[in-house]
Amino acid sequence: QVQLVESGGGLVQPGGSLRLSCAASGSITSYNFIQWYRQAPGKEREWVATITKSGSTSYVDSAKGRFTISRDNAKNTVYLQLNSLKPEDTAAYYCNTPTYSLKNYWGQGTQVTVSS
Repeated sequence: QVQLVESGGGLVQPGGSLRLSCAASGSITSYNFIQWYRQAPGKEREWVATITKSGSTSYVDSAKGRFTISRDNAKNTVYLQLNSLKPEDTAAYYCNTPTYSLKNYWGQGTQVTVSS
């Protein structure tokens, strides 16, 4: 069973950057998809990015050109690089896999706050 733990969030000014980490207790290659979601206060959880086992990536339109999902198999970690951050990016960010998200199993998340 793979456990995913998010970290790397923080408070940044608009235009700033953060790199979020999703550390797995086991091999991240155990799953075909690892995904980042976010949830802002009062809003539903939103899919942000996906990386597949083969390395393919996809993003929500609002993140394209600004966010980059990547992985380091040796470190069993998936990253989400957040660049050119906007206040509307403020949310708790979660990583997950369909195995757990489809069961509505979510971790603690990591908070990203973009504010001047």
